[in-house]
Amino acid sequence: MPPLLTAAVLLLLLLPLAAGQRFRGFSYLLDCGAPAATTDTRGLRWDPDGPYVSAGTPRALPLQGLLDPTLATLRDFPRRSGAKYCYEFSVDPNRRYILRPTFFYGTSSPPPPVFDLIVDGTFWTAVDTADDRLAGSASHYEAVFPAAGRSMSFCLGANPNYTEAGPFINALQVIQLDDPVYNATDFRTSAMGLIARTKFGSTGQVERYPDDSFDRHWQTFPDSKHAVSSTHNVTSADFWNLPPPDVFNTALVAEQNAPLVLQWPPIPLQNDSYYVALYFADTLDDNSRIFDVNINDYRFYENLTVTSAGLSVFATQWILSGLTRVILTSKSGLPPLINAGEVFGLFPIGRLTITRDALALESVKRSLQNIPDDWIGDPCMPHGYAWTGVTCHEGLNIRVISLNLLSMGISGSLSPDIANLTALTDLSFANNSLSGPIPDLIKLGKLQRLHLHDNKLNGTILQTLGRIQTLRELFLQGNNMTGAVPQNLLNNKGLTSQFLPGNNFFPRPPR
Repeated sequence: MPPLLTAAVLLLLLLPLAAGQRFRGFSYLLDCGAPAATTDTRGLRWDPDGPYVSAGTPRALPLQGLLDPTLATLRDFPRRSGAKYCYEFSVDPNRRYILRPTFFYGTSSPPPPVFDLIVDGTFWTAVDTADDRLAGSASHYEAVFPAAGRSMSFCLGANPNYTEAGPFINALQVIQLDDPVYNATDFRTSAMGLIARTKFGSTGQVERYPDDSFDRHWQTFPDSKHAVSSTHNVTSADFWNLPPPDVFNTALVAEQNAPLVLQWPPIPLQNDSYYVALYFADTLDDNSRIFDVNINDYRFYENLTVTSAGLSVFATQWILSGLTRVILTSKSGLPPLINAGEVFGLFPIGRLTITRDALALESVKRSLQNIPDDWIGDPCMPHGYAWTGVTCHEGLNIRVISLNLLSMGISGSLSPDIANLTALTDLSFANNSLSGPIPDLIKLGKLQRLHLHDNKLNGTILQTLGRIQTLRELFLQGNNMTGAVPQNLLNNKGLTSQFLPGNNFFPRPPR
C-alpha cells in the first residue's frame, strides 16, 4: 500500500492565476544589524531591522567583497537560558507567509552558536550553521506559516542545551503568499519546513526573484548525461504553486528504453510525512509523453501524461524515510523527464497562550517601562520559552499563573487589565519603581501571594483586596500609600502581611 495519508496525489492543470513581479501585501525584507537601508543586485530594498526588534546588538563583519550586502552585518542576542528574542510584524490574518532567515557568522570568528527558531508559539527547527561556515557560505532556512492573527512573531531562542553563545541573524524575509500557493496543506494544524527545492538539469545560477515572484530559491541539479533544455514558454500562472517559468526550460530526460532514477532530496530524511510537489513539461513543442512516477518503490502517479504546456503533481502527506529515490518509467515511445521539484517537512502548529491572558499581558506591558527584552511573541509558548518572569500552566488552556518581576528596574504603573489574568496565584513587582495606585484585583480569585513592596505606589488599598479568600501573603511596605488599611485585611488570621515601614496609613497599622 502506498505511504499516502491524505488525498493521494493531485493533478494540477491550467488554473488561471496572475503572478506578479512585486511582493504583495504585508511583506518584509530586513537587513539585520544594518544602520540604513541597502539595495541588492536585483534591485530589492532591504530595510534595517531595528524597528521590528527590541533586543540584540548590531555588528559589522570584517569581510570585503561580499556579493550579498545583507551578509555584511548581523544582530547578536544575549545568551540568557530560555529567552526568546522576537521580531514582530503586522500581517493579514487570512494569509500564509514564507519566512526565510539567513545566517552567516563570518569565517574568522569563534564557532557559530546553535539555537532555536520559533514562530508565534511553534518550535520550527534548530539552527546549526557549522557545515555551511566551513564551506564559506551562508545558511538559509525556509518555512511556510499561517498568520495566527494580525501580528506574527519570528523568534530566536537561546537553548541552554546547545552552545555557550547567544543567537544571531543576518537577514530575514517575510513574504506574503498568494492564496493558491501550497493551499492543499491544512495550515490549521501544520506548517511546512523546506527540505529541497530543485531545478533539474540546470547548470546556471540559483533561480530567485525576479523570476520567482516570492523569491523562492530553486537550486541547480546538474547532470550532463541527462540534462536538456528548451525555449518554449510555460505559463506559470497555470499552476497553483506559481513556479517560475524558467524552471520548465531545463529538464533531466532518461535514456531511450531506460527509467530515470534520481536520488532526491540529496539528504537522508527521518521517517515522517512530507509535502512533495513535482513539475513536468515536455521539452518538445506540441508533444506529449506518458510515464509512471514512483517514489521509493511506491506508485506516486500512474500513466502521467506530460505535454509542452506543463503540469504538476503533488502529495500533501507522503511518508519518506532515509534516502529517497524518484523513479520515472516510460509508458510511451518517448523517455520520461522531470523539470523541478519541492519537498517540505510537515510539523505541528504549536498551542498559544489563551487570548485573554495574552491581551492582558500586552496591556500590562504597555503601562510599564524597562520591561525585559524578551517580552515579545507568545508569553508562554513554546514550552521552555516563557517570557522572563512569567510562569505558565499548560493544561486544557495555556494560562499565566505567576508574574515575578522582582528587582527588574521596572517603572510605570500597573494596568487594571492585570486583573484579567484570572489564573494568577503569585504576583510580584517588588523592589522596582512602580507608581500610581494598585488596581482592583478582585477578579484574581486564585491569588495567594501579592508582593508589591519597595516601589513608589500611591493611593489607597481597596476593600476588594481583602475579599480575595485565597490570599495568604501581602507585602506593601516601602511605598507612598495613604488612607486606612481595610479591616478585612487586618482581621484575616490566615494572612501574612506587612504594611510598614513606609506608607502614610492612618490609623497606623501594626507592624
